[in-house]
Amino acid sequence: MVAKSNEARTPERYRILHVFRAPVGGLFRHVMDLARLQAAAGHAVGIVCDSTTGGERGERALADLLPCLELGLVRIPMQRNPDRSDCTCLKAVARRAAMVEANVLHGHGAKGGAYARLARSSAAIRSYTPHGGSYNYRPGSALHRLYMGAEAILARRTDAFLFESEYVAGRHRSFVGGPARVTRIVHNGLADAEFAPLERVEDPFDLLYVGELREAKGLPYLLEALVQLRAEGRSLRLLMVGSGPDAEILRENVDRLGLGGAVSFEPPQAIRSVLARGRILVVPSLAESLPYVVLEAAAAQQPLVSTRVGGIPEIFGEAAGDLIPARDSSALASGIRTILDEAPEVLAARVRALSASVHERFSLERMGSEVISGYAAAFQARGDRRTVKVPEIAGARTA
Repeated sequence: MVAKSNEARTPERYRILHVFRAPVGGLFRHVMDLARLQAAAGHAVGIVCDSTTGGERGERALADLLPCLELGLVRIPMQRNPDRSDCTCLKAVARRAAMVEANVLHGHGAKGGAYARLARSSAAIRSYTPHGGSYNYRPGSALHRLYMGAEAILARRTDAFLFESEYVAGRHRSFVGGPARVTRIVHNGLADAEFAPLERVEDPFDLLYVGELREAKGLPYLLEALVQLRAEGRSLRLLMVGSGPDAEILRENVDRLGLGGAVSFEPPQAIRSVLARGRILVVPSLAESLPYVVLEAAAAQQPLVSTRVGGIPEIFGEAAGDLIPARDSSALASGIRTILDEAPEVLAARVRALSASVHERFSLERMGSEVISGYAAAFQARGDRRTVKVPEIAGARTA
């Protein structure tokens, strides 16, 4: 049963080891925010993650986070897909958990979730936060059956499911099922500073994409929509910020479609500075969980055109009717056209309303308190009661 309980619980001091693969993207931000919140609340926190991804940006972020990591940071090579090296990684996670006496192993994403739940540790509870990933494969496909079968086995070793979105929780119920476990919907949260309106740069790009450069993000449909809009006489320019495995293919498509002078590519960078450089953020994704880029743009009152996939309708709430179908370049072009032609005062009122709605529903404090609530409920379900008290997260609602 999915729950968001308001019952007060006495906070405990946990020794938490977060396990995930790549220090990039929304999953990495989620872990960093959690680590800071948990450390500020008096918990001992550590991280095990991949050593081959993240680049300089990931290195800097982890270095900044290190003072919060009482249980330290361990980086080892991890492969994205199942690999024979997984046995070595699993042993490394187990050794680290034993060394730091972790009583919470919290896995994030399919690979981190597998390591956290399979690592040998008699005392620790196993918490799992999927971030879309394996749950987004097409139902009925061989990969979907493979990963959902693996998730069904791993569910037996899971004490608490802490889903990012109702969407992924629903996919889990439909395709994994299994015995009841402690379950929470823990939406990603934002800090108050992220709701400050943007100061747009002079001569911004008309359209903006921020994220991974991969086919699953629906980028071919965005390029096709741009071709349609430019054919109408709209001299629109698109800035694409990110990196990924399909970067070269995208550049080739840009040239093939005659968009060489209309599309610019830049590497990943701080989100608010990027948002200030575009008039409209376009999210053409084919699958998502609960993307930070949509939360961050909505919070900053950035006009948005997004597909209706994954947990994005949960972010839009009552405004979910503004979302468009995926895999439809004409619908994408229509959504962009609507914003371009909308009266400025009407558009401003609409983005302010969405920002206010996100501010009410997606806070860092709520995210932090509901994760701790999940841990506490998992220990209670085991009959394992702790007694070491710590201050609550400032301003948090303990569930």
